[in-house]
Amino acid sequence: MPKNVKLKKVLVANRGEIAVRVIRTLRVMGVSSVAVYSDADEGSIHVRLADEAVHLGAPPPAASYLCGERIIKAALERGAQGIHPGYGFLAENAEFAGAVEKAGLTFVGPTPTNMSELGNKVASRDALREAGIPPIPGSSAALQKSRAQRLPEEIGLPLLLKAAAGGGGKGIRVVRTKQELTEAFDAAASEAQSSFGSSDLIAERYLERARHVEVQVLGDGTGGVQLFFERDCSTQRRLQKLLEETPSPAITSALREKLLRTAGKAMSKARYRGAGTLEFLLSEEGELFFLEMNTRIQVEHPVTEVTTGIDLIAEQIAIAEGKKLVPWKNDLSTSVVEPRGAAMEFRLNAEDPEQDFQPSIGKLTALHLPFGPRVRVDSGVEAGDEITPYYDSLLAKVIAWGPGRSEALETLSGALKETRVRGVMSTAPLGVAVLSDRIFVEGKNHCQYMAERLEDERFLSGKHAEEDLPLIAAAAAWLHRQNSRRMEARARTPVEKGTGGDLSPWALLQRSELRE
Repeated sequence: MPKNVKLKKVLVANRGEIAVRVIRTLRVMGVSSVAVYSDADEGSIHVRLADEAVHLGAPPPAASYLCGERIIKAALERGAQGIHPGYGFLAENAEFAGAVEKAGLTFVGPTPTNMSELGNKVASRDALREAGIPPIPGSSAALQKSRAQRLPEEIGLPLLLKAAAGGGGKGIRVVRTKQELTEAFDAAASEAQSSFGSSDLIAERYLERARHVEVQVLGDGTGGVQLFFERDCSTQRRLQKLLEETPSPAITSALREKLLRTAGKAMSKARYRGAGTLEFLLSEEGELFFLEMNTRIQVEHPVTEVTTGIDLIAEQIAIAEGKKLVPWKNDLSTSVVEPRGAAMEFRLNAEDPEQDFQPSIGKLTALHLPFGPRVRVDSGVEAGDEITPYYDSLLAKVIAWGPGRSEALETLSGALKETRVRGVMSTAPLGVAVLSDRIFVEGKNHCQYMAERLEDERFLSGKHAEEDLPLIAAAAAWLHRQNSRRMEARARTPVEKGTGGDLSPWALLQRSELRE
């Protein structure tokens, strides 16, 4: 990559919400943008927002968004100096990153070597084991189908088959019996190939009732790093994240320090460049295991942004242009960005929770997304758009901030109650149910929490068993007590006139309305 290059025009090699997100930051930074699109996305928001747009091909990703040569050619023809891959598609493809840089362009992301050594789930295990956290027991190399039948004896059951390249819950299958292996292997390999261009799989032991936590990192490629507090991604459906929050209600100060020191040591030694996320599982017994590294920006990055005030996309651009970070010296005080308050993000998907989260396709006839103090919405669709079967089902990400977890929870709940989706099914009602569920309110959710709760037919309907009511009342009383204490504390703290602080009439009115 050229040293200290100035990016005046960047091609965004993606679509939907993340393409819109990147284009908006480029605009703020004064950088021109080039969008790419398939036949299905010709009228999409990201195409209209960009300064220029280039048609790639037919809707299937293999004919459009996975066509690296066409994307590089488009960047060169339009005079772009760099390519931002977003997440998914080619974002973690080391071969594509290498081709971008070979063409004389700047890849806004990790180096090809970073991707090969850390983005691949097999190669990253040793790096994190050396840094202090062991990986989940599993295969040490990409699996051959013939070896799959021996996995139950080698690592035990239940186990996970998962794509060696990529992430986002794609190319993953849980195997609980030996008889399920062949079918699960074929299904996971096929999904991995269509999502990431590689059918390679690995296997690992499936930890029951564990929590999924991750650490956001930035690296400058020379050993300098910046670290952020953990995000908790334990609320999942079909092995894909649904609701994320920061900080995690399950992480102690000691565990947080271990996570951050491990991340800093590993990323500095690897000379990691750009944004990335180290993912871990926390067992019921409190033991940490390294899961994988995603060498890209994450879907859930906004919760880190709203608690730190840092635009991670802007940081990616700055690092690609040569920005240097503080060298790692095992000193958390100089490398960690302290958060302010708490945040939660809910993924509003075009799916039917009552039909095993089957994607819902069709015309989006109406869409009302929430707004207001402490609410942020990232979306790439609008009313009138056609929701197709070709891409991810994400309609929007609804993000809420609060001075504490309980306030962030209440704000997000109110925002989802305001959300209206017509024409397709959505996960909005599920989000409301989760945010009022005593297990989640008390921070006791885990990776199988959603599947367990959905076995109860009353969960989505909002009905509760009579024996649950005292517990629900206790949880509600606890939330009210926490809010009251904070309100009393704020009432004793002078607020500068005209600042629009928490004691403004508008903020107080909104709180009152949300509680009615």
